[in-house]
Amino acid sequence: MTIHDSRLHAFRPDLADARLEGQVAAQRFVAGRPARITASVADVRKAGRPDSGLNTQLLHGDDVLVFDEAEGFAWLQAERDGYVGYVSSADLAPRTFEPTHLVTALRTFVYPGPDMKFPRSGQLSIGSRVAVTGFAETRGTSYGILPSGEAIVLQHLAPLGTTADDFVAVAERLIDTPYLWGGFSAFGIDCSGLVQLSMRMAGNNVLRDSDMQEASLGTLVDAGPDFSRLERGDLVFWKGHVAIMTDTENMIHANGHTMTVAREGLRAAIDRIGYLYGGPTGFRRP
Repeated sequence: MTIHDSRLHAFRPDLADARLEGQVAAQRFVAGRPARITASVADVRKAGRPDSGLNTQLLHGDDVLVFDEAEGFAWLQAERDGYVGYVSSADLAPRTFEPTHLVTALRTFVYPGPDMKFPRSGQLSIGSRVAVTGFAETRGTSYGILPSGEAIVLQHLAPLGTTADDFVAVAERLIDTPYLWGGFSAFGIDCSGLVQLSMRMAGNNVLRDSDMQEASLGTLVDAGPDFSRLERGDLVFWKGHVAIMTDTENMIHANGHTMTVAREGLRAAIDRIGYLYGGPTGFRRP
């Protein structure tokens, strides 16, 4: 029987994705029901309980397949990166209006109508997807109108399919974002989330966790004895951690030391991290 990573394949002893029938053991197999994230940010938990640990997050407009719902939680798989976990059922809705635009501002507000003086009705992170069904202008500011009648400043959106030229520049925009274990938004993010979100904005959908990224992204790099062969955009991996090189000597990473997304010299980081977690385990060029 094939060994599957439960983070990327939906199977439990009692239930599994119908696509895995014959590959894993389960009492029954079901096809996933299509749904979409409607919350600003949806926590993906290890178990269907509010006190369960956070594995990752999904953004508004992300598509999922739901395999089971019980006690207020849906067991599902994200279509974009395949991650499996439990999300509050309140964060989901059927797929109705197809997304047309992507949030490209780090953070933006949702208003009850096309006027920035209205009290906000929500907020969205960079990377969120929305359906714009109309446009309006108030006092010189243009807005995209959502199916609900709510509005978002049009300057904070771009047509779906728009991509950034440089994923490192996206990561640099997220400097000072608070560190959040399992976080995946401009409200809070972790190390591999920073890599994944930045690359997503550049049109490259990659896997979520740092071990997955180290095993799958790009090509191995021989950094050299003094690390002089590294370039902007190269990834540096430690056990359970990843950073992005911004030039030949410096890197950016979401980290528990500063509790933010921060710049740090590579050699200083290696020295600081080494006594706790050892040296880098690898270098990759996406």
